[in-house]
This record gives sequence, structure tokens and C-alpha cells, in this order.
Amino acid sequence: MAYAAMTLIAGSNFVAVRFSNQELQPFWGATLRFAVACALFFGVMQWRRAALPRGRALAGVAIYGALNFGAFYALLYWALRTVPAGLASVLVALVPLLTFFLAIVHGLERFRLRGLAGGLIAVAGIGVVFAEQLGGTTQVAALLACIAGAVCGAESAVVAKLYPRVDPAATNAVGMLTGLAILAPLSLVAGETWTLPTRADTVLAVIYLITIGSVGLFALFLYVLRRWTATATSYLLVVSPLVTVAVASLLAGEQITLQFALGGVLVGVGVYVGALSESSTNVPELRPTRA
Repeated sequence: MAYAAMTLIAGSNFVAVRFSNQELQPFWGATLRFAVACALFFGVMQWRRAALPRGRALAGVAIYGALNFGAFYALLYWALRTVPAGLASVLVALVPLLTFFLAIVHGLERFRLRGLAGGLIAVAGIGVVFAEQLGGTTQVAALLACIAGAVCGAESAVVAKLYPRVDPAATNAVGMLTGLAILAPLSLVAGETWTLPTRADTVLAVIYLITIGSVGLFALFLYVLRRWTATATSYLLVVSPLVTVAVASLLAGEQITLQFALGGVLVGVGVYVGALSESSTNVPELRPTRA
């Protein structure tokens, strides 16, 4: 039940960000979301009497936060101005496969032919999706931003394994604070206006992203991770695009084409073969990098 709820939340987050971007400028929307969520996590820390990380552990949490809450969400919020939610979710589904390859670079994993095969299949899927979008209104730069965000999310998971473990509430609180140190100045440099949402759909989207979409998702992730393996938990990233496409079609009127469906299936198969198949053991523990 918890895993199903987590999949529904992760898949719906992409659509909620699209609604947020209709009124709030992207970097400011992300800043507002994580400023409130960060305060909530510091409150959880106080309730749990969790200590702040220090020394090498603090450095690890800061790097994790900069890559995950800073770079990943800056790229994703910016991309979701024009990229359909379903397409963004498919591109972010590359995270487990990218994690596998980055783990090899960091010496945490050994190279396997299945990983290469999965990578080639996923690249073929991305090619199919890109071919369709080249003739549309979606900017290629925005599509590349989604993939760059997936790389940042995957790298944050691998880097985090190189540093001492920290209390989950402290990891998210300090990590979000680090991300805010990137998002807020980026919003100011971009000349964005810091206003609160006034439209009902935007208000609901932002409240959802702060509560269920951030605090709820991370709490459920940790709950599932304690009971499942990290590899099994990471299936979320392959399944969630199905939720995103359904919700986006229902609430945002996004159209599903045969070519997009084919590309999405190829990406999912590639990720499964390369990073999530039964023979793929010792996959690095994934941290939540969801919209």
C-alpha cells in the first residue's frame, strides 16, 4: 500500500509542477516549495531530537542537497515550462540506469554487459521521443535539461554513498537548505518576481507539492526502503511515468501519441535490463529525486 501511494505521488508531482509554473516563475516556485518543506523537516528534526550533521557527514549532505534539491529541481522546474509532464517523467526514469553507470565511474560497481545493453535500449527510446518532439513546440534545450537533471539526481545518490549516513530528517532538512542556497539566488539573478499564488489551481498545486509531494513522498520512501531492497524501491522511477501520463491526460489535457508511448516503453525496458533486472545486484541505494 505504501509503495503504491509513493508511486502515485511521484507520478502526480510532475503534473503539479506544471500547474505551479502556470502562475509562479519556475525557480521561485521551487524556492517557495522547498523553503516551507525545509522548515517542516527542521520541525521533524526537533521532534525527533536529531542532531545536525558535522564534519564529513555535513559535507556529504551538502553535496547531496546541492545536486538533488538544487540542480535537479532547478533544471526540472525550468524544463516543465514547456515539456509535457508525461515526457519529463519518462526522461527522469533514466535515474536508476544513470546511477548504475555513475557508480562504475566512482568504483562502486563493476561493469556488466547487461548495463550496456540496457543503456543502448534506453538511448533508442530517448531518440524516438526526441524525433517526435523536434517537430513540435517543445524546446530541445528543455528536453536536455530533463536529462541533465536526471544525471544530477543519479550523481547525488552515488555521492551520498561515499559519506557517513545521517538521520533522514536531518538529511532532508540540511539538504533542502543547501538547495535553497542555489534556487533562491538563481531566481533573483533570473529577475523573477517573488509573489504568492492567487489562483485556486496554483494554490492547491503548491500546497500539494509542499506537503504530500515533498514531506509525504520522502517519508514514504524511507518507510518502503526499510522494508524493501533499494533496487526494488527504485522500480518507482519506471512505474511512475504511467501515473504521470494518466494524470496529465486527465487534468492537463496532454495527448498521448503512439510514438511517445513506444519511446517510453523502450526507456522503461532499457532501465529494467540495465539497472533493475533480477541479475543486477548491489545497485547503489537510490535517494528520492522526484519532481
